Amino acid sequence: MNDISSSNKAADAAFSSTFSSAENAAAKPAAAPAPQKPEVPAHFQQFLGFDFGIKRTGCASGNRVLGGANPLPTIKAEAADARLAAVEKLIREWQPNALVIGVPYHPDGAAHENTARALKFGRQLRSRFKLPVYEVDERYSTTEALAGGARDADAASACIILEQFLRSLP
Repeated sequence: MNDISSSNKAADAAFSSTFSSAENAAAKPAAAPAPQKPEVPAHFQQFLGFDFGIKRTGCASGNRVLGGANPLPTIKAEAADARLAAVEKLIREWQPNALVIGVPYHPDGAAHENTARALKFGRQLRSRFKLPVYEVDERYSTTEALAGGARDADAASACIILEQFLRSLP
């Protein structure tokens, strides 16, 4: 994690944390939902995190015990099938209990095109892999990754998103 900024307090202050479970994710929000603590079963220990992008999707693995995340190779795929095939390989390798995706919003909380795309990606993950998918408001994750000197901003952003999620768990 040499190139990942992990300033917990700064990240928490910079982000307006938003979490929602699979049951709450079907509708497209007009703005970022109010921050909530995710309801994650205590036996869920291993997670994969994603920073969705049209051309690149950052990936990270993390676990509840250590509360940290490690970058994984960024998926470089524009087609949904290729992207999901790469995710499937990661799921087979890491055997996560759940997945975590970053959902981008404008600084004022308004949704935009990429918000809908990230939510669609979450629905695709849920449908294809039958795993719970938790959503995290990812505002400023890429900015923080770049400010931390990340060599791979996508993977670093995925780490930031996943670490933010893990810090929210009891």
